[in-house]
This record gives sequence, structure tokens and C-alpha cells, in this order.
Amino acid sequence: MNRFLKGYRWRILALLFFITTVNYIDRQVISFTVIDEEFQRAIMNIPEGDAITEEHHAEFNEVKGWIDASFKIAYALGFILVGWFVDRIGTRKGFASAMTIWGFAAIGTGFVGSIGGLLSLRFLLGFGEAGNFPASIKTVAEWFPKRERSFATGIFNAGTNVGVILTALFVPWIILSWGWEYSFIITGLVGFVLLYFWLKMYKRPEEHENISKEELELINSDADEKDNADVTKVPWARLFKYRQTWAFAAGKFMTDCVWWMFLFWLPSFFQDSQSLDQNLDLKSIGLPFILIYLVSDVGSIFYGWLATRFIEKGWTVNKARKVTMLICGITVIPIFFASMTDSLVVAIALIAIATSAHQGFSCNLFSLVSDMFPKKAVASVVGIGGVWGAIGGTILTAATGYIVNAAGYLPIFIYASCAYLIALLLIHLLAPKLERAKL
Repeated sequence: MNRFLKGYRWRILALLFFITTVNYIDRQVISFTVIDEEFQRAIMNIPEGDAITEEHHAEFNEVKGWIDASFKIAYALGFILVGWFVDRIGTRKGFASAMTIWGFAAIGTGFVGSIGGLLSLRFLLGFGEAGNFPASIKTVAEWFPKRERSFATGIFNAGTNVGVILTALFVPWIILSWGWEYSFIITGLVGFVLLYFWLKMYKRPEEHENISKEELELINSDADEKDNADVTKVPWARLFKYRQTWAFAAGKFMTDCVWWMFLFWLPSFFQDSQSLDQNLDLKSIGLPFILIYLVSDVGSIFYGWLATRFIEKGWTVNKARKVTMLICGITVIPIFFASMTDSLVVAIALIAIATSAHQGFSCNLFSLVSDMFPKKAVASVVGIGGVWGAIGGTILTAATGYIVNAAGYLPIFIYASCAYLIALLLIHLLAPKLERAKL
């Protein structure tokens, strides 16, 4: 416990946690507003007083897919540029730039009144939000020794779940009280508060006046990273030739799409599913989401700690990461039954277990980058992997509306149940020992 009370790196980590929380609030607001009838009328141009028909509902399912796809297309493009940008100008300025872009896009969404306007602002939001994980993973690599990184990543990554929980807790209430427009405006403003604290608090450890000599020595204690200390610039395109880059990218491609599908489509699943014994609406959907993502938070921290614990016991980093990820992959398998059961409680429980395992898989997947690459290349590699994650997410989310209209949610849940084990197999084939890339 003393290490949490001492050391400036834990304050930096707390800031990353809060920024990631707001990042996910801003992206998650849309998944609740899309089930609001007033929002549907505004975007689909359905006159007040006209009934929303089954034809409207089916058409809006397809529109929802493209709303989310526009975010993910920009997210992919953003990863191409933002990871490189953060590595070039530094974490402090790069992250601040990304936060500014997504903050303005989030607030602007409260003023849209058409499909075209919504798609444009979701695109801008996705481009800005692409900066969160490259910058955060690079920050962890700069501020934490290797043995602490999966745990640190698990903690800040838990902000994704807290963001969803807070969105589920407050956004339906904001929509019902003041209208859907204010759900975007209010949540978007919070990000600028954190931007102030980021600019006030963040510097590299070597430059920070609040860090002790002992803590700086701890941060720089990894021998293999000392060997790479002279790496000042890594050409972005050069990273594509390394199998380690493709191992990370394969994991992101296979699994990010599942997480994003759940984030965007779960409110619609709980509202529309024909198999469940009860359906949810804006007044009742908050509690299930809080439960699901509280469990996910536990998974993010627990599985990050588990890999760290294995390493402390003397396991190699390779074995510790992959065994932890295998446990996560096996835990996700039962998720397919959530789309078949008639019990809302069982569906919520299965989804909670699966999202918890996803977060554990994800925090260890992110940690692989700093395991295999020097700090100067971390944001760029995370950016490259993020591109492939966003491509996978775009494909799945664009197809989901059509799949749901044609065959229901079962095919989507079947894919989710096996994606993680396939991803781990690809990672192991591409990086069997998690060898350090020789740049």
C-alpha cells in the first residue's frame, strides 16, 4: 500500500484514469441518446406527432450502424496520425491537442439536427479520441517500470468502465429532464476541466520537479530499456516490418470490435431483444449498465494485477501475459448464450463476465507494446494497432444493423465468444516469446 501513497507516478496515473473516464463518457453518450424518441425524430426528420413505425425502426438500425462506423473510421485515421504525432511532439502537447479536438466535437453534437451533421461530428470526435490510448500507454511506459505496467494500465483502463457507468447513471436522467442536446453539451464541458489539470501536472519524469531521485531510479530500472535509451527517433513506416507490431495489431483487430459493439449496441439489445423476458428503456436501463461495467472495472484491475503477480513470482513476461490472456479468452466463451436466454438477469451476468474478461485481455494486450518496444516507439505502435482495431470495429458495427434486421443478435454474440482465443493464437504465432524489437 505504501507504493500507492508515495511516488508522483500514481498521481499521473490517477489523472490518466479520469481522462479515460471522460473519453468514454463522451463517446458513450450516443448509445443512450439513440434510444430516445426525440433524438430519433430530430435525426430522421420525423415530424412531431407522427408515429415511429417498424419501417422507421429498421431504417434507424441501419443508420445507427453508420453513426458508429463514422466514429470508428475517424478513430482509425486518428490512430494513424496521433500515435506518430504524440511520439514526435511529446506526450504533454500531443495529448492536450487530442483532448481539445474531442471536447469541441462532443459539445458540438448537442447542436446537430440531421444525419449528415451527426456523422460529421462523430467523425471529428473519433479523430480526437484516438489520442487517448497512444498517449496513455506512452505515459505509462514513461512513468512506470515494466513490472508495474500491466497493473498501471489496468487501473487507467478501468476508467473506460467508470465512464460507461457514469453515462448510464446520469445521461438518461439528463435526457429525460432537459433533452438529449444537453447530454452532449454538459459531458463535453467536463473534458476541458481535465485538460487544465493535464497541462498543469504533466511533464516527463526526468523533467518533473515533484519526483524523487529514488522514484526516478525505480522508473528507469529496466536493463533492456537502458540499452535502448539512445533511440531518439523511429521512422513510423519502419515499424510495419516487425512481427511484434503485427502481433499487437492482430489482437486489436480481433477484439476491439467486440468491445465497441457492446458499448454502442447494448442499449438497443436490451430494448429490442425478442428473447428476453423483459425489455428496458431510458428509465430502467441505467442499473444493468452500472452492474455490467462495475464488474468490468474489477476485471480490468484484477487481470492487470494477475499478470503483475505472475511476474513477481518469477514467471517470464511472456508466460505471465499469455496465461492471463488465455484465462480471459476462456472466460468470454459463454457470452453467446446471452442472446439466446429468456432471462434478463442471466444475460446481464454473462455480458458482465465477458466485458470484465475483455478489459483484462485489453490491459495485457496494451502492455505487450511496452514489453516489446522502447518508449520512443510505444505511441506509434499503439497507433498502428489502434488503426486495425478501428478497422475491425468499423466492419462489425456497420454490418451489425443489417445482421440484426436479418438474423437477430446471435451471430454477433457467437463471434464475440471466440474472438479472444483466436486473437491470442495469432499473437503467439507472431510473437512466440515476446522478443524485444531491435530498432
